[in-house]
Amino acid sequence: MLLVLPIIQLLVLPLAANYEVKNINIAVVDHDHSPYSQKLISKLTASGYFQLAGYNHSFKQADELIETDLADLILEIPKGFERNLIRENTEKLFIAVNAINGTKAGVGGAYLSRIINDYYGEIRMQWLLQERYNAQPLIEITASNWFNPNMNYNFFMVPGILAILVTMIGGYMSALNIVKEKEIGTIEQINVTPIRKFHFILGKLIPFWIIGVAVFTLGLFVIARFVYQIVPVGSLLLLYAFLGLYLLAILGFGLLVSTYCETQQQAMSVAFFFVMIFMLMSGLFTPIESMPEWAKVIAYLNPVTYFIEVMRMVILKGSGFQDLQYHFLKMAGFTAVFNGWAILNYRKTN
Repeated sequence: MLLVLPIIQLLVLPLAANYEVKNINIAVVDHDHSPYSQKLISKLTASGYFQLAGYNHSFKQADELIETDLADLILEIPKGFERNLIRENTEKLFIAVNAINGTKAGVGGAYLSRIINDYYGEIRMQWLLQERYNAQPLIEITASNWFNPNMNYNFFMVPGILAILVTMIGGYMSALNIVKEKEIGTIEQINVTPIRKFHFILGKLIPFWIIGVAVFTLGLFVIARFVYQIVPVGSLLLLYAFLGLYLLAILGFGLLVSTYCETQQQAMSVAFFFVMIFMLMSGLFTPIESMPEWAKVIAYLNPVTYFIEVMRMVILKGSGFQDLQYHFLKMAGFTAVFNGWAILNYRKTN
């Protein structure tokens, strides 16, 4: 279960945790029926983001499509669109957006506005090239996408989700460890043995550290590479060095939880509470820069935040040790605090 279930989750979660908005249904109300309006509609449908849900002759017909959830946006092209665009060099288009789904509405509206602006830029370029006299200077912009050239969203999400899965294994399993000994009574037998507290903690920590490394390896070299075609750009040795340190920190946290709890239900509840905060405040789903100031403080006190950053920096950017040295120092701090606290809090009676 510890090996197979995370692999299944890594196959499924990137498909669900995807903030790319595609296949947006758009209803077009074309009052102009001109070559210019037809070219704009063709550009929309050819973009890959929009599907033509209706080609209507009135806004009322298009509005009915939104009310029945068959359309997400309405684009209304006014009569005289081509004439006004050529003669007056300006024209207005009306866009109505179904904003029940705020994310889809915002992204869909932004896509539509950008496509319309690109369309207008193409028209102006044609007009300027056709002029033989009084030619105006042109500025051509060429964009280059770094680190993720094809803007594949899975390249961004898979490293972060893999970090979360390793966190869940370390946090949950180690939290249940000592508590299980308490419930079945074997903790009393361990307490009367001559082993020291840190020996006991190491014995509980090392097996799950090995399991965490194994799950990470399967996820990185099997699922990420062969399913999502993600090949790390940076040093694998550096990545595994940080992984080893991170697992010590998160396992220490789980063991710390288990020293405070008396039952497995308590341990699961407390571990779930903290792991949920770790996940949601780590920058996996929303950028930390957009969080309020108080939330940023929590995010930067979160060890998962630094692991996700390191994963993306090494796998996608190829960052080196100089770029990650402060991440190593902070993770070493988390490791010392969690494990030291767990050792001190474990009450062993001889």
